Amino acid sequence: MKINGARTRFVKKLNLIGLHVLSITKKCAYVIGFAAILGAATPSEAQGFAGSYLAGNQANRDNNYDQAAKFYAEALGRDPDNPYLLQNALLAFVGKGDVDRAVAIAIKVASGQFGSQLADLVLTANAIKKGNFSKAQAILQDGKDRFSPLMLGLLSGWVSLGDGKMTAAVDQYDSMQNPQALRLFGQYHKALALASVGDFEAADYILTGDENGNMRLNRGSVIAHAQIMSQLDRKDDAIELLNSVLRGTSDQGVTMLRDTIEKNGIVDYDFVTDARQGAAEVFLTLANVLEREQDARYALVYARLAGYLRPESAEVILLTAEMLQDQQQYDLATRTYAQVKQDDPMFLNAELGRADALVDAEKLEAAIEVLRSLTRSYGDVPRVHMALGDVLRGQENYADATEAYDAAVKMIPAPSKNHWFLFYARGITHERRGDWEKAEADFRNALELNPDQPLVLNYLGYSLVEFGLKLPEAQAMIERAVASLPNDGYITDSLGWVLYRLGKFDEAVDPMERAVQLVSNDPIINDHLGDVYWMVGRKREAEFQWRRALSFKPEEKDAERIRLKLDLGLDTALKKANATEVATGNDN
Repeated sequence: MKINGARTRFVKKLNLIGLHVLSITKKCAYVIGFAAILGAATPSEAQGFAGSYLAGNQANRDNNYDQAAKFYAEALGRDPDNPYLLQNALLAFVGKGDVDRAVAIAIKVASGQFGSQLADLVLTANAIKKGNFSKAQAILQDGKDRFSPLMLGLLSGWVSLGDGKMTAAVDQYDSMQNPQALRLFGQYHKALALASVGDFEAADYILTGDENGNMRLNRGSVIAHAQIMSQLDRKDDAIELLNSVLRGTSDQGVTMLRDTIEKNGIVDYDFVTDARQGAAEVFLTLANVLEREQDARYALVYARLAGYLRPESAEVILLTAEMLQDQQQYDLATRTYAQVKQDDPMFLNAELGRADALVDAEKLEAAIEVLRSLTRSYGDVPRVHMALGDVLRGQENYADATEAYDAAVKMIPAPSKNHWFLFYARGITHERRGDWEKAEADFRNALELNPDQPLVLNYLGYSLVEFGLKLPEAQAMIERAVASLPNDGYITDSLGWVLYRLGKFDEAVDPMERAVQLVSNDPIINDHLGDVYWMVGRKREAEFQWRRALSFKPEEKDAERIRLKLDLGLDTALKKANATEVATGNDN
């Protein structure tokens, strides 16, 4: 078993409220063909600038948009009309968030003899930002065969509205009927368009949904509908809606909206108020869809264009930062999280995300500094203390981690199922500090909240085995954990080890061999298999496993124990170490 436990991500995916999110196929959502952008071969003309070009390609493969943009810009200085460089530089500048620079490149790409969907998208976003909706419509129509029906339909509606053609916008959204995903998103954006011109009753009717589907498509649809309800003097309905999606979840922005409506009865409608913001919502919609489809670069392009049109949107900033973090661009993610303003309702989420990115970048002291600052400004929020505890636990500072978890537990008088991890994590800190009584109590509290949680079952079961306590119960726990996660090598190792400790050596062979197959390079699991082999008479194989365990460089105390077994054999080594003989009964 991997004994230290997992570190949880503080905030992952902004869709924090418990909504049904519509699944859309890639065929419906994809737009950009990146074949030339992602894998361009070195052109023969590149000889004079091969260093910058190749460095840019490597940075591109690593998703290092900062470096890719730098090197491609250098190469373009030597060959400004090279189509390969222009395409790659365009993606790099969009990826790093410098869309203004990307516009200049897109203009040059569009003036060449080849088409580029990415260039068309950048130029469309630029035209919308400048309020030139006729130009935006022309670009969309010229590229209609290259764009997906979803993107083309949604953007065309907002461009028509921006051009003063409300009827055309409504007709456009009503024409989006098949498949069902197209109809639902078309109607959602129709409702936003109607609300943006003050027709709240029509927007409310659409967002309420019908027998063909509800409009709870994403976080934005809930916020928009609640604001619209408040404008229609439906305070109670708005509060009921927001409460229904907040159950068991934490979303600071939604919580603050609910509290404001409860206090004032009405809030301004500001979710989407014009065509520029509507187009940003289109790009955000597509970014969310493609991010769920795990198309990281496609999704990032749309998130960046959404931010270009609506740079003040915390939702866009957080989604973009999370995507960058997933692509291991931690410094860029950290800078992106920092763009959320301190007075924004989502500032807490942004700071938690920034701390998480700093941890991923192995800048632990900086992460702790961020989190300790949050305990002063958001000291009444349990997840702030939980996040701090997780980082301190990862540093093996178990005393301070326990203190942080204690603070979180005190703020939760009636823990629910989703609080199991808090007690599990605190239990780990107690166990690491040698306070088994408190550790066991926390693990059992975690199981009361979530009885079938395999991580808790495994940790508690394995710990009982190590202490020689309640071995039959420990075996039952670990068997349940293995049933839940049969491909987890550490949990499978726990099962083999409890069987070994119970003296069921023959039964221990299969799970221990499987554990080594699942995690072949773990020194302790290989060591355990060696012990099992020895006890069933396969001594040469046992010695091989112990040597294999040493080759994976275990901690010195474990290495010393393994070398003793190789020198003396397991039986003599156990006696020499004054170890308790293996239990064969149920007394423990």
